[in-house]
Amino acid sequence: MENKTSTTFSKQKKYLPLWIGLALAIGVLIGSKLNFSDKTEKIFATSSKKDKLNRLIDYIDYEYVDKVNTDSIVDVTVYGILSNLDPHSVYIPKKEYQHSADDMRGAFIGIGVSFYIYKDSIAVIRAIKGGPAEKAGIKGGDRIIYADGKKLFGELIQRDSISNYLKGEINSKVALDVYRPSENKVLEFKVRRKQVPLVSVDASYMIEDGLGYIKINRFSETTFREFESAHDKLKDHGVNRLVLDLRDNPGGYISTAERIVDEFLENEKLVLITKNKSGEINKTYATRRGDFEHGRLYVLINENSASASEIVAGALQDNDKGTIIGRRSFGKGLVQREMSLGDGSAVRLTIARYYTPTGRSIQRPYGKGNDTYYNDYEKRYRNGELIHADSIKVADSLKYTTPKGKVVYGGGGIIPDVFVAKDTSVENETLQFVSRSGFMSYFIFEYLEKNRTQFNDMDFEDFRRNFKIDKSLSEEFIEYAKFNEAQIDLTNYAEELRRTLKANIAQQLFGPNEYEIILNENDPMLLKVLELEANKPIAEN
Repeated sequence: MENKTSTTFSKQKKYLPLWIGLALAIGVLIGSKLNFSDKTEKIFATSSKKDKLNRLIDYIDYEYVDKVNTDSIVDVTVYGILSNLDPHSVYIPKKEYQHSADDMRGAFIGIGVSFYIYKDSIAVIRAIKGGPAEKAGIKGGDRIIYADGKKLFGELIQRDSISNYLKGEINSKVALDVYRPSENKVLEFKVRRKQVPLVSVDASYMIEDGLGYIKINRFSETTFREFESAHDKLKDHGVNRLVLDLRDNPGGYISTAERIVDEFLENEKLVLITKNKSGEINKTYATRRGDFEHGRLYVLINENSASASEIVAGALQDNDKGTIIGRRSFGKGLVQREMSLGDGSAVRLTIARYYTPTGRSIQRPYGKGNDTYYNDYEKRYRNGELIHADSIKVADSLKYTTPKGKVVYGGGGIIPDVFVAKDTSVENETLQFVSRSGFMSYFIFEYLEKNRTQFNDMDFEDFRRNFKIDKSLSEEFIEYAKFNEAQIDLTNYAEELRRTLKANIAQQLFGPNEYEIILNENDPMLLKVLELEANKPIAEN
């Protein structure tokens, strides 16, 4: 008996590793199916929809006749799924995620320069104010030729690889060799990488006594702090009326928009309503911390003001605070949440709808597909609403009333209180495009390459008052534009062209704030603000 038992035990011992391995394999298989956020009855449930996709990808991986990058197939699949939801549920691939995250975070880790790949080298346009490069002494026009001994010039230079050498871990150092054309010598710098702000408040300045101006280009994590700082400086100059420019602002974080609205509304005023799939309703109210509750306010919007911009404009309009000036906004009333997909990519998925304080939804219909949805500008152009306020179509069924009796409408965008028509001429639209797209800035950089020294001892006020764009420079740009296949004749827009050229020079010499100051000198919406100001007593709120 003893021998038989010993023999049996020996056999069991022999197969013990096999049994342990099998048990572990079963455990891993079961574990892979578990979702610990699910209820118990769902844990062992299978999903035929998920299995179908997984099996198809496996078949292609192991059986398909040609080699296929299944990662790209997954990307296409994700894009396809999201395209069938709504226009604002979007996929962010891994290679684009860091840039997107930096943009929303409002900062990146680097040396703080804006640059061109000019001919075969990195040409610094401007060192960002307060950034590591500026503090080290790097200037506009400098060429960065080596970073930690790595050559950064030549025919094969690529912008993405350059950024990899200039960006890095916070507080890490990079040794730069910089050629300065104006001195015809190579300088050596050791620059410590720091957090460099991606500015979302483009400009803040006094238009006239008591009347301030703040322009916000998006709502990132840092926007409220930037806004608060800009507003504090304006208060030091005695601001009691304010222009908030949200034109061409595509939106961003709702929480940032709510904090900015809070600066203007009294305690317990309703700011925003959101409603999710299950019907859960959340309401946000203003607090006691508002810093501009009694000043006169103007908000500028246009057809490209969207999302968080519309939350701000809608909350103020529905609470009878300020005057909304411009044209009907984009019309986005959906809330997204960013969710990681586990491989460095992410999805921004629509999780709720939002409503302004009167209860109106400003989301435009999107049932006819994304192309139709995003081509709405052409429709607005054709029906005349960019030129005539009475061409804006509204539905009585979507009419709401503010506490003071003002009628407002839902159904697609914020309709301004005061309409300002758009100059829809091809020449003017093209001029705006070449100014803000960067097309003109390359021309200006080449101009400054030849003339930079004449601005060495000139501050912005001196530049603004005394520097004039001569006719030859305007004509040179027109020829440059024709050479680059723009094929436009800007002869009838000579004054606007000169102003735009001067604004672009100011941007490269002094920064975005000074660019906006000059560009706004004859701006139709700001002229409307001044017209309204002239007809109102100072004491009126």
